[in-house]
Amino acid sequence: MNLGHLLLKILVGLVALLLLYLGLGLVFDPLEGVRAFAVEPQGLHGLSTIRGDLGGMFIASTIMLSIGLATGASLWYMAVAVLMGAIAAGRVVGFVVDGYDDASLAPFIVELVMVAVLVTARVVLRHHHHESGHRHGEH
Repeated sequence: MNLGHLLLKILVGLVALLLLYLGLGLVFDPLEGVRAFAVEPQGLHGLSTIRGDLGGMFIASTIMLSIGLATGASLWYMAVAVLMGAIAAGRVVGFVVDGYDDASLAPFIVELVMVAVLVTARVVLRHHHHESGHRHGEH
């Protein structure tokens, strides 16, 4: 494995750790976890939604990235890239429909960086695995 491939895997690992941190915070301390998202739960249903929908999505993303890292099947990165891209696209809709808010810029940039890292890792590492004949079941 060359240095570039190692760096990409480290970056994917850092994305996974960030998503794990966010997910665990939302699941186990939703009132504190949602402060970063500027969201307030409405009763027990709201807490359940924060724990399940938001926390679960981040934890599932971590699991998918971990599977990709553990098996070399970089296709898993694309699933998370699609999720993060959809979240960023939702922010764009908000910017257009609701107006721009400076507080939304940092998370938007982080989401775009995650998409860029994950897509780059998929493209580069897929090419590497394809050439070396170690595709791990990817199509």
